[in-house]
Amino acid sequence: MTAADLRRAGQMSLPPDLFELRLDSLLCAKRLEERARGLPRPVIITARHPLEGGQNNLSAGSRRDLLMQFLPIAKYVDVELRSVATHRSVLDGAKRSGVGTIISFHDLDNTPQLGSLRAKAERASELRGTIFKVATRTDSPIQLARLMEFVSVTAPRLPISAMGIGKLGPVSRLALAQCGSRLIYTALGRPRVAGQLGLNQFRNALRQLKSG
Repeated sequence: MTAADLRRAGQMSLPPDLFELRLDSLLCAKRLEERARGLPRPVIITARHPLEGGQNNLSAGSRRDLLMQFLPIAKYVDVELRSVATHRSVLDGAKRSGVGTIISFHDLDNTPQLGSLRAKAERASELRGTIFKVATRTDSPIQLARLMEFVSVTAPRLPISAMGIGKLGPVSRLALAQCGSRLIYTALGRPRVAGQLGLNQFRNALRQLKSG
């Protein structure tokens, strides 16, 4: 999300499987494309919608142009379900280039009911997404249980990556990893999302779970 994160990513001796480039946050990073090409692992690119946590209040056109610019260096491109109509050229370009598509949904205030989550997953499947990513508010055990049930019981036609935001976010990321969440998002430096774990925190906690 920051130039400091980008520098740290390029210097890691034990990098994660993937790096996510938050293009909406990295607008001022110098030589961004060159430095992104030099990262030791493949990248997910996203330019997040302002209503789903995006920075700098970028228009749909600006976000689409950023994604198209960086599509040649991406392994995956993340497009919100709400942005599919305005980002059709991005999805079509990804398909032509063999870039995976992450269709995402972020609810910063709540965890929707199971029926709503399943309907969104089905829509992502109809769009032929590679992965459906869902990040929702998990301040209560009920919200966390609902998200875990969605991942554990739902059998959509595409893999799910799920995570919680808020008070139970750290627990959710560990629990959902055990439930089969395909991608687990962590911070390289100081977490900037409520409930997010740092990369080393997550690795240590997962190691303890496996050893116990």
